[in-house]
Amino acid sequence: MEKPVAVAGLGLPKPSYQATLVVCVSAFFMDFAMKVTVERSELLKSLGHVHRVVERRNTIPILANVLLHGDRSKLSLKATDLDIEVTDTIAAEVAPGGSTTVPAHMFFDIVRKLPEGAQIILESSGDRAALAIRAGRSRFTLQTLPESDFPDLAAGEMSHKFTLKAGELKRLIDKTQFAISTEETRYYLNGIYLHAAGTAKAQTLRAVATDGHRLAQMELELPKGAAGMPGIIVPRKTVGEVHRLIEDPEAEVAMELSPGKIRFTIGQTVLTSKLIDGTFPDYGRVIPVNNDKELVVDKKEFEAAVDRVSTVSSERGRAVKLSINAGRLLLSVTNPDSGSANEELEVEYAADPIDIGFNSRYLLDIAAQIESEAAVLKLADPGSPTLIQDKDQRGSLYVLMPMRV
Repeated sequence: MEKPVAVAGLGLPKPSYQATLVVCVSAFFMDFAMKVTVERSELLKSLGHVHRVVERRNTIPILANVLLHGDRSKLSLKATDLDIEVTDTIAAEVAPGGSTTVPAHMFFDIVRKLPEGAQIILESSGDRAALAIRAGRSRFTLQTLPESDFPDLAAGEMSHKFTLKAGELKRLIDKTQFAISTEETRYYLNGIYLHAAGTAKAQTLRAVATDGHRLAQMELELPKGAAGMPGIIVPRKTVGEVHRLIEDPEAEVAMELSPGKIRFTIGQTVLTSKLIDGTFPDYGRVIPVNNDKELVVDKKEFEAAVDRVSTVSSERGRAVKLSINAGRLLLSVTNPDSGSANEELEVEYAADPIDIGFNSRYLLDIAAQIESEAAVLKLADPGSPTLIQDKDQRGSLYVLMPMRV
């Protein structure tokens, strides 16, 4: 048996290296600041909801991380870019609870690559700036940052609260999102303008987006609680994230808003976002009301024809010419560098002949939103905006500025 060696000056036995190792290892596996066991599919789904708001490039390190908080039988995940904050909560075995932050995209990739059905164990210790991830025979260790550094996007008091069917909210977004401007100098157009409209007898919740070349408008019956709401501009990134969060069209979406913030609650997922601080233009002035030339086209035939003839258009121009006569529409594209194309369609039209040009990409974007078999184009002259509507569906309309051809 090994004899203890006295520690100089104290007369105490010096512990062996073996004993020291046992003590350290035991402390590492027992002194957890947090230990969470969670189903891989649940964690992956939750991370899918939150990690997208994290920008790939960050000058502030903590913004690259997702905050994990284990408490009782739940694990909550939170991510933010300081403009949007997304929180999701899932069931988990937690003992003990605690919080930490890890790189969001790397954590998502690890969980995504783990085998289906795996049980994932997350362990962090109070004295080590790391999170251990275990699943089957796989082991990972990620560096962490203190949860105290993680920012909180305090929403403050919301003045209006109401609920919408997820499917209705998705329709509002689908019908208008494509027209949001990407021009950063006109920041007030970089989102969807959401406001109460209509008359006292028939009030609506209206969504409008425009980039100056086209305008999209969609409205629904005003939900209870939305009366008197302020007109708000929901940023493009927020719109996209909310759209991705909608999985069940029958689910209820709770919406809360104030002049500066908006919050969407969809199941266990909560998205809070700042609003665009600006004034949306008086869009009603550009919606034509006296266009007297009415063209009715078969939606599928028209969409396919525009797509075919635009094949030869240039990336720069994308112009397609519509030559409209009684019962006949000729679509044509001429590109000096590559060639030309034309296609003729039978249509409903009884007004004076007119030649007008449009950006083919914009025409296709609008045609994709038409739900019935026919689309109605109301025209005035080659230099004025055209009104496009769904023949059978009410609630949506589109305005398209012409091009010179």
